[in-house]
Parts: sequence; C-alpha cells; structure tokens
Amino acid sequence: MQAPVPVSQFVPPLPLARIRPRTAILASSDGSFRKRLEQTLTGLRWQVREAETGAQAWAAAETSTPEAVIVDSWLPDLDLNEFLRDFRSSFPRVDVMTSEGGNAADGPRSPYRQELMYALRMTQDTDTAAWNTACDLEDARLPQVTADSKKPPAMVVPEPAMLAADGSSAATDRNASIGPVLVTLPAMPKREAPATERLPELIGSAHCMLEISRRIRLVAPRSTPVLIEGPTGSGKELVAEALHRLSTRSRKPFAAINCAAIPEALLEAELFGHTRGAFTGAVQGRVGRIESADGGTLFLDEIGEMPLGLQSKLLRFVECGELQRVGDNETVKVDVRIVAATHRPLAKDAGEGTFRSDLYYRLAVFLIRTPALAEHGEDLPLLVGHFLEQMGRTEPVKRIHAGAMEKLKQHGWPGNVRELEHVLERAAILAGDAVEITADEIDFGVAVN
Repeated sequence: MQAPVPVSQFVPPLPLARIRPRTAILASSDGSFRKRLEQTLTGLRWQVREAETGAQAWAAAETSTPEAVIVDSWLPDLDLNEFLRDFRSSFPRVDVMTSEGGNAADGPRSPYRQELMYALRMTQDTDTAAWNTACDLEDARLPQVTADSKKPPAMVVPEPAMLAADGSSAATDRNASIGPVLVTLPAMPKREAPATERLPELIGSAHCMLEISRRIRLVAPRSTPVLIEGPTGSGKELVAEALHRLSTRSRKPFAAINCAAIPEALLEAELFGHTRGAFTGAVQGRVGRIESADGGTLFLDEIGEMPLGLQSKLLRFVECGELQRVGDNETVKVDVRIVAATHRPLAKDAGEGTFRSDLYYRLAVFLIRTPALAEHGEDLPLLVGHFLEQMGRTEPVKRIHAGAMEKLKQHGWPGNVRELEHVLERAAILAGDAVEITADEIDFGVAVN
C-alpha cells in the first residue's frame, strides 16, 4: 500500500512572518519619568512613543496603532478629563491608563495590562514620586518572590501580533498556534521606602519619616484636601510646603495663615478680604489670603483654633469654591488647594461638637501625621548635623562633642524638632569662639542663675 502523501505538500508555505512590537504612548511632561518607563517597557519588547503634551499624544495615536496609552495625572496643554473623554471617543480600542496604574477612562483593558502595571511599578519604585500600589497589586496579580525562590518569577503574556511579509495581519489560527510566551520578570523590590526616597525638607531616615515622604508624594499631584496632624514643633508647615512644591500648583502662590495668631475679629477679613469701609479702620479694600492664593495652595495652620462661626463660612468656600469679602454682596470664584494643620485631636473635637464635623470630613480627606521627636529619636544625630550646618552658613561651623550628643539623647524633647533647633542655637552662642559644643553648653531651660 502506498504511503499517504504529507498534507504539507498540498498547503502552500505561509509568507515569512515578522513580529510587530506592541506600541505604547507615554504622555507626561516629566521627561525623566518617560525615560525610565520607556527603558522598562523596551526591555519587555514594547515600542514606546513619548509625548510631552496631550496634543502630541493624540498625534502619535493617529500615526500609529497603539495597544495602550499611559497618561500622567496632569497635562500642560489640555484639560485631562476632556482629553480622556475625547480620546476614548476617537480611539475606543486603546487601553488608556493613568501613570498611577488605574483606568483613565471606561474602555477595553488590553491583554498586556499585567506588563504595563509591572513597568509602572518598576518605574515608580525609582521615581521621585511614589505610587500607591494598594489596589493595583491586587488588580495586576503580579507574581511574588518568596525567600525560597531560586529564580525570578515568570508571567504568561500573549504573543505580540504577527504580520505577514506584506505588512498585513497574519491569520488568527496561526497566532493561536504560537501560544503564549513565558516572560521572566526580575524580582520586585520591597515597598519599604529606602532613604533615597526621603524628601529634602524632612530630615530623618526613621520609618515614620519615610512614610511621611511617601504619603506626600502620593497626594501632592492631586487637589485633594490634606489635614496634617502632629504635636507643636514637629514640622507640619514643612510638610505643607513640600506638598505645594511637588504639586502642579507649585508655580502659583503658597499662602499660609495661623488661625491661632490672629484675633477672631480680624480673622474673617484676613481670610476672605474686605471692602473699603467694611469696618472701623478699613480705609481701603483688601484681598484676603484665600483669594491671594488663587491657583495655588492655602495653608491653614492651627485650624482647630478657628471659631465655630467662621468655620461655617469656610465650609461654604470648601464646598463651592466661592467666597464673599467682608462688606461685599458679590461672590468671587477662587481655585485653591487647602492644606490644614492642627496639634489638636480634631476627630475627637468634631465628635464633641467643639469643631464642625462636616468641615472636619471635608478637610481630612487625606491625613498625614507628623511624629513627635521622641518617636524617632534615632534621627537625632542627623537633625543635629542639619541644624549645625544651617548655622554654619552665617558663622563658623561647630562640631558636637560626644558628651553633648549623649546629653541630647537623654532629653525628652517636649518641644520636638523646634526645641532641638533652639537648644543648638543657644549652645552655639554659649560656646563662643570654640569649634566644639560640649555638654556644658547644652541648656534645656531659659532661666538664668
């Protein structure tokens, strides 16, 4: 019996196929972020097109066929929400993600989402802006590395689309015959923030200080109200300034007002402004602190000391963004990001009725707590070195003797970092022309014998 003829003799050979790389468009005004993300995606066999603006991202999408577009939380030329809405309408099959890893618009999720999430995670772990991974890790289902792992984990991802020699798409069944590709990913770094992630404003490498830096980076790019809680002298205003510096409002004003330092009768006019003749002594109109911070950040220090009556007016502004100057019937629309701070247990005060609970919940959308110095005593040498270096800018730099350092470590620091700064300044004065501060110059009181 004659042997059967192989079927392959009756099937013409398919044209030589080549792989079309998956394409992603990165839309961000941060060039260093784009470069890091591009390097990570290129290593995962992506073709990356960078865009500094929304208009450039749109043009790149029209001249290519991207599988995904990653958009930063702020675009310098277009309103982000309008861009996302119009982009989704024009490119309904493109997976659109934010730089934080979430869905930027309703639409399809590409089969390569796991790779994109991984690339973002790897990029943000080395970025100056932290990334909130609490929900994204669960969504991406990224493989974890255990202590017993002998090699990095593997992740199954779809094979890139195949193109025939003439550039047209290959048959679906041919792609199916290739099957998934096993991509080995490097081990994920730990989420504990290394010292290199500490913000320059916050001195200290204790876990609580690194956590503050992490939380600042998470919320700074947004307009979310922030409430900073912590004891007096623990650096709440430094946190507020860092929030403003890292925000998209950094080129606009940063206005600060201490609600406990201004008499109640003048606080309303100081905040909201007043017209000429609104009260005795108002010889001319004046713009308030809120209006002067239009487009920027308003820092309300010691918000817990604000009178209840004025809290009602502030609540109205927080809700609708409109204010009314004292003595004026017209309202003014103002766009500010509110950051408040207090040393009081504001949640408890709200429960007891000494602070408006509705205003508290409006201000405490995102909480940051600054610790007492006693809670991160291991940072004392770093703080001492920082303050001595600061004082050395206007006078000869002084050293600290080991005995003096030991005396500082034994103190309880009820006044926190601010007290430490004042103690060191006093010690530097008492040391005179000596280049070293000894234990004898460390004086925690102000009384003179």
